[in-house]
Amino acid sequence: MVDAMVLKRDLSGAVDRGELFLQYQPKVNVRRQQVASAEALLRWRHPTRGLILPNDFIPLAEATRDIDRMTLWTIEQVIADQQLLRADGRDITVFINISGQLLSNAKFVKRACEIVSATDVPLGFEITETSVIRDPVSAIANLNIFADHGIAIAIDDYGAGLSSLAYLKQLPARELKIDKMFVLQLTSSNRDPLIVRSTIDLAHALEMEVTAEGVETPAALALLSVMGCDMIQGYLISRPVEIEAFRQYMRDHKDAALVDSARATFRAGAFRRVA
Repeated sequence: MVDAMVLKRDLSGAVDRGELFLQYQPKVNVRRQQVASAEALLRWRHPTRGLILPNDFIPLAEATRDIDRMTLWTIEQVIADQQLLRADGRDITVFINISGQLLSNAKFVKRACEIVSATDVPLGFEITETSVIRDPVSAIANLNIFADHGIAIAIDDYGAGLSSLAYLKQLPARELKIDKMFVLQLTSSNRDPLIVRSTIDLAHALEMEVTAEGVETPAALALLSVMGCDMIQGYLISRPVEIEAFRQYMRDHKDAALVDSARATFRAGAFRRVA
């Protein structure tokens, strides 16, 4: 309890002290073997506790209402970083994770749309299925507002919560991300392949592209490719890295066949899992 109270106090000034930073992880189109988009992942570099991951501080931010300010900072920082990518000749959509709490926050929705309207870089928001179920009327209405402002919508961690097909078909989403819990054991489980295949078929029927999270082995990649999965994301391709390292990654792989390259790297023993 004391530890949580201290972290809440410290988190309230993290933006002003410059302790928050972003890491980027690419999503690769399986057929074209090129980076299709990327996900921006928020991190907190605490002055005494070191790196703190989102699972440990996002709930605190939601409890203290700091989540809106942190997310607006993230949007602005992603836009600034995308200008650097654009200067390198790479113009890709970068997705930002949006807390379900913000989907019913009219003030946040208005400000986020104002920020996005002032730029022409492609942005996307990732939301979880459970965040919609919390307040479906407000969530669906505001997601449509985001979509009207040119923001791509992706459903994150699909399958990890209580999915509702009734809500799914109402969302203006163009991408569905299969939760890594179904992908990590894809080649060793009897049921996970059935779940993944049916999810891919469902998403395609709803005219959505599918991204598999947590792809770590060529065997999983091969099976996903056969199933018709559109994009992959995971340590087989790249771990999350800060903007300068991500820029270098994009330069190094500008014309590379990323899927073939990842397979070769894995076979050479250069792959290592990074948490």
